[in-house]
Amino acid sequence: MSINSFNAKSGLTVGDTTYEIFRLDAVEGSASLPFSLKVLLENLLRTEDGANITAADIKALGQWDPTEEPNREIQFTPARVIMQDFTGVPCVVDLATMREAIAELGGDPSVVNPLSPAEMVIDHSVVADLFGTANAFTRNVEIEYERNRERYQFLRWGQTAFDDFVVVPPGTGIVHQVNIEHLARVVFPRVVDGVLQAYPDTCVGTDSHTTMVNGLGVVGWGVGGIEAEAAMLGQPVSMLIPRVVGFKLKGKLPEGTTATDLVLTITEMLRQHKVVGKFVEFYGPGVSQVPLANRATIGNMSPEYGSTIAIFPIDTKTTDYLRLTGRSEAQVALVEAYAKAQGLWHSDDAEPRFSEYLELDLSTIVPSIAGPKRPQDRIILSQAATAFAQAVRSYTDSPRAEAHVTLADGTSFALPTGAVTIAAITSCTNTSNPSVLIGAALWWPRRPSRRALSASRGSRPRWPPAPRWSPTTTRSPA
Repeated sequence: MSINSFNAKSGLTVGDTTYEIFRLDAVEGSASLPFSLKVLLENLLRTEDGANITAADIKALGQWDPTEEPNREIQFTPARVIMQDFTGVPCVVDLATMREAIAELGGDPSVVNPLSPAEMVIDHSVVADLFGTANAFTRNVEIEYERNRERYQFLRWGQTAFDDFVVVPPGTGIVHQVNIEHLARVVFPRVVDGVLQAYPDTCVGTDSHTTMVNGLGVVGWGVGGIEAEAAMLGQPVSMLIPRVVGFKLKGKLPEGTTATDLVLTITEMLRQHKVVGKFVEFYGPGVSQVPLANRATIGNMSPEYGSTIAIFPIDTKTTDYLRLTGRSEAQVALVEAYAKAQGLWHSDDAEPRFSEYLELDLSTIVPSIAGPKRPQDRIILSQAATAFAQAVRSYTDSPRAEAHVTLADGTSFALPTGAVTIAAITSCTNTSNPSVLIGAALWWPRRPSRRALSASRGSRPRWPPAPRWSPTTTRSPA
């Protein structure tokens, strides 16, 4: 039970339901804090116990000096833990082992449960054996269950045996996609000590790209399996109050540009600015012009530029997305009412205090590609030919060199340097974004025109025959 030193405990009625909340305006200085630090402040208010979290900690966060280097340690208690199966299965094994030990000591094994809600999405270990047929999806799921029958029996037992533990079965989607489309609450309703509370949804996850959920306004980041298991057992995450980089957006994306163009530009800027270990927070009038799918893509890329999180505030784009993905009207109403009551609802005119500042006019974004090796090495699409010619020189002394290839059926042909272009779309970054996925599907596997190849080689191209696809052939742009 919270000590409530700041008398922050209050009520919020939404529809016919009243929730207990901890008001941020009870703490001096909270109004001008960045969105992300307001979420951390509420976390401290609600979990104040006089030992791990004290009134001094809460006051220090409210009076945060953005010019200082991080020096104040706080204890952050995430609302939930999200795991993928590679790291999540060992956590369930540990819980089962604890129950076994309690039973051997003559105790009640049912008392061993996660103290924070835990959700595991089975995705990392899933193999696609079949593709390109009408029943490929169904058969892949069936094969997956056959191949890992014992594992799924164990996880099924775990879901029914443990409180606050949910397993999302294989074939549902990638963990980060499932997180934003189904699991994230944005505002978390939960009965605590017999009282229905509402508080910001926060999480830690066993994958570095947990930050995709930042696009929904959920503070969360990736941790190791041991840290996730500790959080699942109710242990707070120790952290320094971070520096927060305010990234102001204005303007509107030009017609024809994509989330990829935007995220590559932002990644390039943040890599140059050096944001490792910092919070990045987007604000300003341009925020309302960024669709939720694009926000999720930007948040997912946080590990590429090194920030702990890259978060967007809550606004109508958030609530529209919650409706789109099937959340209840009661949940959507709670999100909007709570965010507005706590000063977490986005305003174009808001100017929080930040440690550092960046600014981007969205109207200046141009079509771009990543490369040649790293996403921060952005290349403007109109300069791709020149950049490619320069990059080729790092691989061969002769740009006109050819590779002679013989297929399994005996067909031989020559491939000139630069004749083959591999286009990739990273699944975990882009599954939130239908327009990017559709764009990739429409492009692949289109071949260069003969005229373009002839121009590049000065002679008639020798393009290989189309390969004969089989169920054992990998055909994925991911």
